[in-house]
Amino acid sequence: MLAIVEQLADAAVADGEAPPFSDQTLVDLRAGRADVLGDDTGVAVVRDGEVEVFVRREARGRGIGTRLVEQVLALADPPSRAWAHGDHPAARALAARVGWSAERTLLQLRAPVPTSAGDPGLPDGYRLDAFRAGSTEDETDWLALNAAAFASHPEQGRMTLDDLRARESDAWFSGDDLVLLRDADGALAGSCWLKVEDGVGEYYAVAVRPDLQGRGLGGVLMRAGAARLVDRGLRAVALYVEGDNAPALALYRRQGFVDHTVDVQYAAPTTGR
Repeated sequence: MLAIVEQLADAAVADGEAPPFSDQTLVDLRAGRADVLGDDTGVAVVRDGEVEVFVRREARGRGIGTRLVEQVLALADPPSRAWAHGDHPAARALAARVGWSAERTLLQLRAPVPTSAGDPGLPDGYRLDAFRAGSTEDETDWLALNAAAFASHPEQGRMTLDDLRARESDAWFSGDDLVLLRDADGALAGSCWLKVEDGVGEYYAVAVRPDLQGRGLGGVLMRAGAARLVDRGLRAVALYVEGDNAPALALYRRQGFVDHTVDVQYAAPTTGR
């Protein structure tokens, strides 16, 4: 089923739609930590209490999505949340039909590709390094930083060493595109992880150590990342941000980012289970 899920994901992107499955879903599927229902017309991928449903464009309007959701809800331990990537009207209608309500939005913002590399503005004593794939030191340091910086984030903050190494093995991964910011003592102060794929340079994760937040290091990392995207023939730069994160949205929009897609997470009615 992995091949079918990946083929459906590729077809969606080729049609100009939002990727129908998260990177973590694909990682878990490859590691045997997800279940798949359906066939090459549409699938439901269930993992970690969540479900993502996707139906091939030419097969829509036949009730396939509804049947997949009904099968998911009939499982012995059905998921309590669902992601709709792209916020399609059909997904909203299906969620309403089964009594699920929207509880979270995730926005993808996009901006023009930078035309030149400016000075990132490193503080005195700080340095920028490339991540060394397979380096236990860099992996350990980065995972600790990521867990601390995203402690309240329901997905990013839970990344494990296996998850990180799975991404290191992806075709899009480059250690040069995971920029590490180290302080004067050599401790990891922050990072800017870029995902360059299909003509788009995505700020995959920008993290600042909690005790250093509020000092402008996020801007330093964003500028360092932008310098990595110059002259690479990209169509756009992108990032994801929670829809209710007003300070971050204000910052990104001042930098020229505008709304591109919306992902919506739906929650099942509370039933006491």
